[in-house]
Amino acid sequence: MDKATLAAMMDHTLLKATATPAQIDAVCEEAKRIGAASVCVNPCHVERVAKNLAGSGVKTCTVVGFPLGANATAVKAFETATAVSHGADEIDMVINIGMLKAGDLEYVAKDIRAVVEAAQGRLVKVIIETCYLTDEEKAAACQCAAAAGADYVKTSTGFGTGGATPHDVKLMKSAIPERMKVKASGGIRTLNDALANIKAGAERLGVSASMAILAELDH
Repeated sequence: MDKATLAAMMDHTLLKATATPAQIDAVCEEAKRIGAASVCVNPCHVERVAKNLAGSGVKTCTVVGFPLGANATAVKAFETATAVSHGADEIDMVINIGMLKAGDLEYVAKDIRAVVEAAQGRLVKVIIETCYLTDEEKAAACQCAAAAGADYVKTSTGFGTGGATPHDVKLMKSAIPERMKVKASGGIRTLNDALANIKAGAERLGVSASMAILAELDH
């Protein structure tokens, strides 16, 4: 796979609590240079990123209900609407993991649907946080995301106990309809990690190590 193709599958990500505006600007410059799919940041930085990326073709992505997914549904919807008003093109939201584990799939689907509606046609990726779920729960979470009208299912926040694995990507891919896609994220630090998850069916990668991964293609 060539560098441009791989970069175009990457959400170049900086979600650390300590991220400064200068660091956010640097990530935007890197993303424009490599031709990343998006820059993914916490909501307080959306306006800055949207201005920085304007006209570049790189999308502005943010997170909602992050990283625990335990916000009230109305808060997730408000957070989404605020992000959209600030210029977000893509929303990566976290499901209510506890409700999923309790088997309340109706709650989980409604929670996702509220975000999809608030996103007003923007791309919505649903983080299911695979590290806390059984395979059956992973499949159920994907079905909730599909029923709610989301565009992607995403493996992980990167803040849980584990990240993306080819096993989970493959399972998630098989649990969603044709119109949906899988984003692999969390712990993807090498070219091998990236390619293994793509081979398993991921069409987008959430990575903070984008530059190091792409540099491996030079060797």
